[in-house]
Amino acid sequence: MDQEIRQVAEQLIHSGSHNIQSPGIEISHSHSIHTIPSLHPDYIISEDLLAGHRTNGRMSTVRRFFCMFVTFDLLFISLMWLICVMLKGENIMKALNEQIYHYNIHTSLFDVVLAAVCRFVVLLLFYGLIYMNHWFIVSISTTLTCVFLISKVFVYDWPHSAQPVFEVLLVLASFVLSWGEAWFLDFRVLPQESHARRFLISNSDSERAPLIRSYVNGLPSLYTESVGNFYSPLGSPEGSMYRFNSGPVLGRYPPVQLTSEQEDNYKSLAARTMQEAWDLLHKKDWKLEKACGSDSVYTMTVPKIGKVFKLIAYLDVTPKFLLDELFYRVETLPQWNSTLLESHKVQVIDEHTDISYQIGADGAAGVVSSRDFVNLRHWDVIEGRYVIACVGTEHPSLPKNDKYIRGENRAGCWAMQEDPNDPNKCIFQWVLNTNLNGWIPQYVRDTAFVGMMFDYVKHLKQHIAKQRENGRL
Repeated sequence: MDQEIRQVAEQLIHSGSHNIQSPGIEISHSHSIHTIPSLHPDYIISEDLLAGHRTNGRMSTVRRFFCMFVTFDLLFISLMWLICVMLKGENIMKALNEQIYHYNIHTSLFDVVLAAVCRFVVLLLFYGLIYMNHWFIVSISTTLTCVFLISKVFVYDWPHSAQPVFEVLLVLASFVLSWGEAWFLDFRVLPQESHARRFLISNSDSERAPLIRSYVNGLPSLYTESVGNFYSPLGSPEGSMYRFNSGPVLGRYPPVQLTSEQEDNYKSLAARTMQEAWDLLHKKDWKLEKACGSDSVYTMTVPKIGKVFKLIAYLDVTPKFLLDELFYRVETLPQWNSTLLESHKVQVIDEHTDISYQIGADGAAGVVSSRDFVNLRHWDVIEGRYVIACVGTEHPSLPKNDKYIRGENRAGCWAMQEDPNDPNKCIFQWVLNTNLNGWIPQYVRDTAFVGMMFDYVKHLKQHIAKQRENGRL
């Protein structure tokens, strides 16, 4: 297992970077794990991730362990049954004749072995041969085993048993192993394989190969399959992916020279934030809080965090335009968004990641005073959507001050995807996961967030309309 992990890691680490050309524009978009934050080795290249990876289409390590565990289940139960038979002190052939050929549910435990055989055949068939990716079959096998074992306890003739201790252990072992199979598949095999499918990008055969993962290698990617998804947004400003500059950002808050360790920490945090925000976005516990026309705000209570908000709106613009406006034109946000007093790009980490500083305006009719935020932002293309993840961080140029209370953004995101009915429109989703700090009544806080989100999308629609009038769209 360790050798396979090292081989896969070395294969990924030595993967080259690729240049993708869009019409008339050269884009340097490196996709080695040294440059893509979401594939940073400190976070992604781990034993758990690589155990779920199907190298060259073969069975993943974690699934192979599951198959070995199912085999161990059969062999262990069979061995315990043989021990129970031999401890009766009878001739082995006579004992087997009574247990198998003259089987009686009240005196024989051979049916426990048969249950293990059934689990072995069914689980290896569906999860080893057919390579099923659902917990349905193992849940059935565990349920039927439990029903059978509980029934067996009631009908077995325990008072006349020669070795009751070992026979009890046999039944308990079968019960525990069947539940262990269900637990391991549902909580280890399926999540690790799903994680690997979403985050591992197949290595290209040459430096000139296009950045499209190969279905032949059986390694699905977090990114979309179309090269068109890597085209740059229209009219990107200085510092965008058209003209990426990793040097100093000239502005009110000066950048600093980061060490390699600091950059790695920021990139690892960006990768974790993207995953956490993506998971929040797809939670099924969202409940409608308030609707305003076609726009809706949903809420969800997350343990140890509190209430989280999600806005869904429909905008008459392409997702690429929104990516450009919200990520690369961060300095211009206060010009059209009155909920912000200031917005600055402080430090560029790489072409997908930066650190920004925002000062929010008063909210809830002045009840909630201004807060400032230092945010680490990172964008990627995930399943056909542009996703901008954001989380609060620290920066040497932005210590806390007495003028504003420092707010804290937990993992949240903006997600933009094409409207399936019109490619020139998009579905805009915003997950807001913020701690304003300071004492604010819950009702006031919730009201302020809902109102601010509706105000934000209203200003965004007005900005889009103005850009269209000016001929930019």
